[in-house]
Amino acid sequence: MSYYFSKTLDLPFDEAADHARAVIADHGFGVLTEIDVSATLKKKIGADLRPYLILGACNPKMAYQAIQAEDKIGLMLPCNIIVQQKEDGKVEISGVDPIASMQAVQNTALEETATKVRAMLKEIIEAM
Repeated sequence: MSYYFSKTLDLPFDEAADHARAVIADHGFGVLTEIDVSATLKKKIGADLRPYLILGACNPKMAYQAIQAEDKIGLMLPCNIIVQQKEDGKVEISGVDPIASMQAVQNTALEETATKVRAMLKEIIEAM
């Protein structure tokens, strides 16, 4: 089982990142966090990394349902979507599969919520 969904875009990095933010918002999610991994690694250890951005996406209703079912589920929230420049100049957008990431949580009450969020995230990636 793959732990992510992915799509490649033929756009400049910044444009692809803006597009990802818009598609995420259009699908009822907000971006709670943004981590510019490239800039952080450059600053912290002097490493050069292609443009790599982590967007922490959250749907408030689904997050609330998940927290009600499992109080420690916040360890796995928000749902990460990455935007990364590939060597060929294209940009890959990938989203986590919450079913795969929640397999370690032995709580059947989460299954319905995880299944819904999975479909929503897959739709987001397909809409890129």
